[in-house]
Amino acid sequence: MTITDRTIFRLRRAILLSVFALAGNSVPAKAPLYFVGSGTNDLYRTLAMNRIEVKRFGNLSEAIREIPAGAGLIVTADGYPDLRTTVAPEDYARIGRKHVRCYIEYPACIPGRELPAEPYEGRLERGVVSSDFFGGKLPPMSILGINGCSLIPMKAESALISYAKVAGFDKAQFGLTATEVRPLLILEGNRMVAATALTCFEQARFGPSDSWKQVWQSILGWITRDPSFVFEKFPVDPVPTYAATVPVGSEERRKAVERGAEWLWKARLFIHPSWETTEIGKYQPKNGDPNLFFGPPIRPDMLQGDGSRGVMEGHGSTVLHDGSQLYRYFIRADVQGETAFLLASAAELTGDEKYDRTAERLLDYLFYSSGFRGGARNHKDSSSYGLISWANTHPGTFFNDDNARCILGAIGASALMDNQRWNRLIVENILGNLRTCSRQGFQGNALDQKDIERNGWKYYRDRDYTNPHPHFESWMWACYLWLYDKTGYKPLLDKAREGIRITMEAYPDKWLSQNGIQQERARMILPLAWLVRVEDTPEHRAWLDKVASKLLESQVECGAIREELGNSTSDKNKILVTSNEAYGKNEAPLIAVNGDPVSDMLYTCNFSFFALNEAAHATGNPKYGEAVRKLADFLVRIQVESRAHPDIDGAWFRAFDYNRWDYWASNADNGWGAWCTLTGWIQSWIVSTETLVEKGQSYWEMTRNMNMKQAMKESLWMME
Repeated sequence: MTITDRTIFRLRRAILLSVFALAGNSVPAKAPLYFVGSGTNDLYRTLAMNRIEVKRFGNLSEAIREIPAGAGLIVTADGYPDLRTTVAPEDYARIGRKHVRCYIEYPACIPGRELPAEPYEGRLERGVVSSDFFGGKLPPMSILGINGCSLIPMKAESALISYAKVAGFDKAQFGLTATEVRPLLILEGNRMVAATALTCFEQARFGPSDSWKQVWQSILGWITRDPSFVFEKFPVDPVPTYAATVPVGSEERRKAVERGAEWLWKARLFIHPSWETTEIGKYQPKNGDPNLFFGPPIRPDMLQGDGSRGVMEGHGSTVLHDGSQLYRYFIRADVQGETAFLLASAAELTGDEKYDRTAERLLDYLFYSSGFRGGARNHKDSSSYGLISWANTHPGTFFNDDNARCILGAIGASALMDNQRWNRLIVENILGNLRTCSRQGFQGNALDQKDIERNGWKYYRDRDYTNPHPHFESWMWACYLWLYDKTGYKPLLDKAREGIRITMEAYPDKWLSQNGIQQERARMILPLAWLVRVEDTPEHRAWLDKVASKLLESQVECGAIREELGNSTSDKNKILVTSNEAYGKNEAPLIAVNGDPVSDMLYTCNFSFFALNEAAHATGNPKYGEAVRKLADFLVRIQVESRAHPDIDGAWFRAFDYNRWDYWASNADNGWGAWCTLTGWIQSWIVSTETLVEKGQSYWEMTRNMNMKQAMKESLWMME
């Protein structure tokens, strides 16, 4: 809104207030409130729980007959998004004659305006405060999340709230420039019109909740002519399990682990054979773009698998108008191993054998029946032998880091279940990666099977290549160090040590980053901790402390670790959101600028949690131990609790605003946004590490008795 627009708005408002003041007794100082809509409407329930007197009607005509002059009226869109709110011209006229201040949402018609028959279906857009109507707590350019928005396109000279695709965390970072702007909430005289349904704020999970509370206090303050109008209670679902200051002990941690495991069943993520020709096939595009692998929620009537056909990735970040979330119909290899580790950890802590049985089926699926190790990857004369494909839709794509997490998950599950029949396959994968990494220990972001077969594995072993990018490289070094400790095979140590040395010499200015520097630090801590395990030198301890201490500078009192972008002007951060147009186009961080109070459970807190626990046990450094304790408590507190949506109850979302204590962030990532869940990356490492913390144990110690020597002996031919 321009200065001129604001001036005009204030003048109009002053004139209206003067008119009502002159109307005498026809306009009370505080107007009674009338409501047209369902008794289950979120706003109506909120008014009731706050003991605010309101008279509800089932239809508008009845309400208009009874409503006194100067009263306040709310007309909701009960049929949203399929049915528009019908207000006849004569009803508008009667409302006007009675000087009623009214709020009407999602209307079929407005006097003097032509409204299109079909609504605009929003996707990446958000609400943007474009006036000073909501006061200092919600100034212009404040961002409001509006999920599942069907919006009636209309023209207006100005709007209280606009609807546009904008970059930013809390504020529209680049204003309303270079983006299409649509009026969302307008005020004309005594009539406030919303182009969509706004009274369903809890059902549709609008966020952030404190901002929407302010929106509705301001609207109702205007309707009732009571500037001091406040809500003492404001319903929100989902919510964090505990408040920020609630003490967390053994009971709370064990409960979090059990809920974290049961979420897999509540979300119905285990694939059933019947899905493979229906849902799985339907929502996996033939072009293989994983950013398009979204489909509707799993229906309650659909059969659920037992783990023998694998587990899906989780939820996408898109929230629909009814509060449900899209699912990611994407079958990845890494999440199979990671989820097996989650389940075996839960079995260890709860004693529920169901978890172990399911974990065993997942590992069998991963290594045998899925095809992740199928084709050339299972032919001994193939240069890609032993490698594990990224996903069932990408059989010839290999990500170094995905292989690492997959294998670490399989190792952890095997150790906890005391079942080592997958040992040879584990060793083969680690050696398959070792022989395709460079002289310096780097493999690169991804390898393609066609290239590997054409070039031969020795080409990759003999090349000179560096890639100081911990996101992609570092956890495979951790695998090398772990297997070296069990077998003494020195090339594993040599390649890991050299890759770590080069990467630490490049820190921080020459590091490459995926979504910011903080996430790279989180990934680097694990191999540094395990390097101390196998070679405890002052230099190696110094490397570890250099990275860990810098990361922990961003750990706040509640335990959360704040995200950090790094040098946003560098080519190292190409995917940072640099314009409104760029919002939602690529992978992206959860923050707009450094200092935004957001923690990331997909890239930072999850991996930091696991790695810092390993560092604490490897070094005995109390600083790391305290950081682990704070992070463990924080993660227990922010686990999702939802009465309305069982499929997210017990999960962790990617994003958390620790100042608001709410699930809020920039949702710019096109595949794994703020409200995504992930069976592997998020859920697995949090649940498994909570189990380790509860038992006072490290992964290194827990897996110490894994006997890998025979498997190594049987597999060393791969290196000849």
